[in-house]
Amino acid sequence: MKLVFATHNSNKFKEVNALMPSYIELVSLTDIGCHEDIAETATTIEGNAQIKADYVTNKYQLPCFADDTGLLVDALDGAPGVYSARFAGEEKSAEDNMNKLIALLKEQATRTAHFKTVIAYNTQKETLLFEGLAIGHILQEKRGTNGFGYDPIFQPEGYQETFAELSLDIKNKISHRAKAIEKFVSFLKTTS
Repeated sequence: MKLVFATHNSNKFKEVNALMPSYIELVSLTDIGCHEDIAETATTIEGNAQIKADYVTNKYQLPCFADDTGLLVDALDGAPGVYSARFAGEEKSAEDNMNKLIALLKEQATRTAHFKTVIAYNTQKETLLFEGLAIGHILQEKRGTNGFGYDPIFQPEGYQETFAELSLDIKNKISHRAKAIEKFVSFLKTTS
């Protein structure tokens, strides 16, 4: 089964592809010739995932799923949330985003946060949503070189390492994206 994952992010694609069963051939937006940047204009994580899935389904008539992820920090009332990728500006710089978050939390005693991933999958009849959460806290300094985004400053609950210090094998067992993908793959297995 060929399935489009609506992303241009090669790191994210690699992570998700490693979680897919062997009977699914995962292809990216680049693989199908979609080079445009799909505008994420929704005010929710769920809405942005659905926008991306709908775009591919409507324009390319291919089976597609999309995800959107946000980092929700308790001391910041859930910010950056849906604006996680652009937290420090439209350039979507992970370094700038982390630096801004560290600065905002400098005087905060409470540094708890969670990642939330929502996958939107368009069937022939409807859009289905699958959610995954990873609970942890934000560190005061960056650690590790694996992963992407906020991974160097997010330490998941129950671990001494950040997401950026963990191996991909471990991260793919405990991350928000892994949990959402696990629910999605379980659904696919019941329908194939």
